[in-house]
Amino acid sequence: MPASQPLPPTLQTSWLGAETYPKNLMHRTIQTYQAPLGRVVERLDEVSPRLFKGDNELLDVPFRDLETGDGKEVSKKNVGSSLDVARWLKIETYRDRNYGTSQVVVSTSLRDPKCRLIYIFAENSRGRLKISRQVLLQILTFHQVMPAYLDFIQVFGQQDEQPDLRFSSFRHQTTIGLSLHHLAVPQLGRSGRQFQMCYNLKNVELKRRDEVNMLLNEWSIRQVAIHHQFDVVEGTTLWILTKGGLDLHGRFKELIGKTARPEDKSFGTVEECFRSSLSAHLLWCYWSMDDWNAYLKWIGAAVSEESDLAVLAPTREGSAHKHYRPDDVQSLQRWQERANQATMVLNSNIDIMQSLAAYYTRLTEDKDFELRSRCSDDIQAFLAQIGDIVQNLRTQLGRASDIVKITQDRKELIIQHLQSQSADRMERLNRNMENEAVIVRIMTYIALIYLPATFVSTFFSTDVVKYQNQPGDEGSFSRLALERWLEVTLPLTLVTVAFAWLWKRLAEKKRDVEGRLIGFSIVRSSHISQPSTTQTRIGSTQLPAQNQQMYVSRQNTSQTLLPMHAHKLF
Repeated sequence: MPASQPLPPTLQTSWLGAETYPKNLMHRTIQTYQAPLGRVVERLDEVSPRLFKGDNELLDVPFRDLETGDGKEVSKKNVGSSLDVARWLKIETYRDRNYGTSQVVVSTSLRDPKCRLIYIFAENSRGRLKISRQVLLQILTFHQVMPAYLDFIQVFGQQDEQPDLRFSSFRHQTTIGLSLHHLAVPQLGRSGRQFQMCYNLKNVELKRRDEVNMLLNEWSIRQVAIHHQFDVVEGTTLWILTKGGLDLHGRFKELIGKTARPEDKSFGTVEECFRSSLSAHLLWCYWSMDDWNAYLKWIGAAVSEESDLAVLAPTREGSAHKHYRPDDVQSLQRWQERANQATMVLNSNIDIMQSLAAYYTRLTEDKDFELRSRCSDDIQAFLAQIGDIVQNLRTQLGRASDIVKITQDRKELIIQHLQSQSADRMERLNRNMENEAVIVRIMTYIALIYLPATFVSTFFSTDVVKYQNQPGDEGSFSRLALERWLEVTLPLTLVTVAFAWLWKRLAEKKRDVEGRLIGFSIVRSSHISQPSTTQTRIGSTQLPAQNQQMYVSRQNTSQTLLPMHAHKLF
């Protein structure tokens, strides 16, 4: 067992103050001033209850360390407490005998492993991470992880809605200059010259498959937060992954497993370590490309299922066609939002990969990066594969954009069908009302004819007029009574009908005058800027300019007013 070695004082102070991370970091930059770090701590305090498990709860943080250069010796451990973390990192703390109140932090390890993967996960994308805040801050402090990684893991944790998919970023911190020797930790094999980066990628996964109806399948967009460190002198590599689920942990094991390519799990020299780190980057990038084809195909099929009848079904009178409801528009809106979300995620993945490629391109131009000439071919091959992945994602992005456009067009078409069906219903209602009005008009005419006769008959049945002098007469006919009845009834009927007809004509004339005034005001407002020398053609006849205004006025009046129908009795 190696002897214990005290860590540098700066790292000891940082470890002892792990609960104050990121204020305890050794490297000071503009981002590590007190004000920015204070805001980081405030955000962490806010999300901690939903993000982490308690210190007394069951934790599960897988560590996977490759100790040798050939990648065959792998150490595995799932830590469950802060004490387990300290033991696995081989860190011990004890009181200094000379100074009873001070503590000394020592390491029993000669150096960090060649490659270390720390996998922080939850049961699902909406559950709390199986790590406590104390354990996380110890891990980040020991490896001196840049504070930006906290922003990436805050999108996880317990929440009712889907995690924030709009957050997407690429951050990096480069300290490969020769003047940064004060960051070195010789006891752990750290040269202090390293670069580190944080970024996140997103993928789509099928949660549940319905064998009967494909539209009932359940898909979910998942994301992973990635942190990477690489020591350009020692070649030591660190990966910290945060994700809901263990699927990427399994893929990493395949990358360095028995059946993996030798160049992907070789850590003998610095060049081999760098080449293996590029392979891991490609592993995450290829993961983000999976299943987009099936997901977009599913959305396209759903849009077709919901809206094909709007395009293909006949709409002429007498044909059977679908009667649309507002629910159909809402359903298409949901599918359009899915396609829009896919467009956003694909764009963010493309931006992240382009930023990753741009960073490694800049490394080849940095004079302090001593591997630029020895690993130039590896970097070029890496950039070429990133370019292929980006091109594939752009193809899927084009498909998603087409689905968005098609969905929008079909949604507008269904809205037009809704409006047309509503207009048809209104027309049928108006037609029924017109028929009822005709019936009422017939009954009115009948009443006009019978009203005078009924009134006269009623009046003559009173004692005011009498034609039979003998009360006992039965069935006698009085010619005089009939003549008097006709003399009064017929003129009164003619007067009543004439009065009703005159009243109707006056009402129609008043309505026509109001319609002409409305049409004239519309034409005047729409043609006030037109020259008076223009001519209007009706069929093959041209009207002079002075008659155009009257004609257009009549045309606009007929378009503005409701349709009028001729009065018909039968």
